[in-house]
Amino acid sequence: MLKRLPITALKIDQSFVRDSLRNTDDAAIVKAIISMAHSLGMDVVAEGIETPEQRDALRALGCGHGQGYLFARPVPAADVPALLARGTLG
Repeated sequence: MLKRLPITALKIDQSFVRDSLRNTDDAAIVKAIISMAHSLGMDVVAEGIETPEQRDALRALGCGHGQGYLFARPVPAADVPALLARGTLG
């Protein structure tokens, strides 16, 4: 069923990312999601990245995209162009 859906990426929920460096079950789930996505030709987005260690561990596993407080706090959509122009978002 998953391969028939019109999707190009899988997102890893922050609840798994949050404890993936301390909890072997969460780490195994994160690794499995990344592996499954790559096997299906999909990108992976991890949400809830708050530390450089989380970012680095996810990169090492092949997760190419992330979001979370490490990169930027939530902002109104109207503010994004100005932040990008200043180079303070991304």
